[in-house]
Amino acid sequence: MTTSSRFRGRALAAVACAAIFAGAPIARADGNLGNVNHIIIMMMENHSYDNYFGVLGYVSGTPYHSAIHRRGCDGTDTTCVDGLRCKPSGGGLACKNHNANTPNPTVRSFHLPRYCIGPDLDHSWDGSHKEANYRHPARTFRSSPNNGFVKVNNVANAPDTTQAVNHDTMGYFDDGDLPFYFDIAKTFAMSDRYFCDIIGQTFPNRSYFAAGTSFGHLTTSEILVGGGYKPITGTIYDRMDAAGITWKDYASDLPYSLIFHTSSGHTSTLTQFAADAAAGTLPQVAFVDPSVFSNQSINGSNYETDEHPPADVRAGEYVVSTIANEIRNGPNWHDSIFIWTYDEHGGYYDHVKPAPAPQGGALTPDGIAPGQCADDSNPPASHSPGGGANCNVSATQEAPGICPDFTPTGPYPSDCATFNQLGFRVPFVAISPFSKPHYVSHVVNSHVSILALIEARFGLAPMTARDANSNDLQDLFDFDNSPSLNATLTTAPQPAEPPAPNPDPGCPFS
Repeated sequence: MTTSSRFRGRALAAVACAAIFAGAPIARADGNLGNVNHIIIMMMENHSYDNYFGVLGYVSGTPYHSAIHRRGCDGTDTTCVDGLRCKPSGGGLACKNHNANTPNPTVRSFHLPRYCIGPDLDHSWDGSHKEANYRHPARTFRSSPNNGFVKVNNVANAPDTTQAVNHDTMGYFDDGDLPFYFDIAKTFAMSDRYFCDIIGQTFPNRSYFAAGTSFGHLTTSEILVGGGYKPITGTIYDRMDAAGITWKDYASDLPYSLIFHTSSGHTSTLTQFAADAAAGTLPQVAFVDPSVFSNQSINGSNYETDEHPPADVRAGEYVVSTIANEIRNGPNWHDSIFIWTYDEHGGYYDHVKPAPAPQGGALTPDGIAPGQCADDSNPPASHSPGGGANCNVSATQEAPGICPDFTPTGPYPSDCATFNQLGFRVPFVAISPFSKPHYVSHVVNSHVSILALIEARFGLAPMTARDANSNDLQDLFDFDNSPSLNATLTTAPQPAEPPAPNPDPGCPFS
């Protein structure tokens, strides 16, 4: 047997074993999942749970209460939200959550004064692991006190030492800043244990969302568009094509599916999404991508709407609310699930330790270690560790950055961070007639849980040990009784520009 054959055999064996010996309990729903005919996903960019929903338990009119101790919420209390530890003070909140700073005093969580936060915060593989465990970033699986956010961003944004730059990582928004997001969290079903899939950046996390693995990649700098990546175990797009499941990627400018799949008629526009929603002709699975560039028009001005810093978060919220209302007011509402979430934390603080990855106890979902990329770009050589396409930054910078003994093709060091841990928490709300109203799930889920939901609904086989073992979000729903069928949606305010009322002077205007 060749080296590449042995490698692929190990990867496929890991998937098979994981499917047989599932390590994570599966949370089930009330009712028949077959009543769902449309699953729509809108994944935004770069905000942690605490950055957006850390104070959800304290806002006016909330149906929830905050956890009263550091251990979080009782898993059976679906009105508890595990956010920041705060108390009323001077008309606002004083929060206990903090990170050490050098040489300045400790920085506590605080209400952000701006809608546009920039420059960007550190959310690299190396930087994120240091945010989780500043002294021992390779040991986050054992210990993740989440104590390095301020120190990491002090270094990342040097020589600028202003609080507006380095301390933004500890900031949070509230219901006055993001009224629509807080409304949907209070109305429908949400999660306070929804994690991204690795402690790191956009591309590897979105790879898990497409394929249940990042097949060794650790950085967004290795992104390729145009169907360039072909994971050995396939993608959800491949699975849906083979099964005849209708799907479409509606995008303002960049359809993320093109990283893994050539179009073949699967890409469209947000204008077409509005038309399909109104006509009741949405596909069985829809991906909705906001603008990556500053070219989405809102009231005559152009915005970047993915909420990636320093984009105006109100512009993204407005677009999400538009998509949600188009679904809610269309004929497909009664049998749809609209999922809103974020690809990764973007360098913003979260206080919860990233959970172990549900993959049957395996160190990786497919036998491919961090920085040792492998794919079907040029088989069979590319199936060997380090043989995959476009892996140079992962192999020469990110992996050895916190793992000095790493080599691109040798045995992966046993004392280094690998793919057996999820990333930081990110916001997650399921807007659907099936959503349990005012419900907080404490079941551990991640982006791969969305794959597991699609697979469960449409009878698709899992791709890796990760989706074979992940929970599938079903505990958030009652598919027989549609308890949120008549729930109403508000519309987010449009971002304000001068001379409009309450413009944000920190935002760049086009």
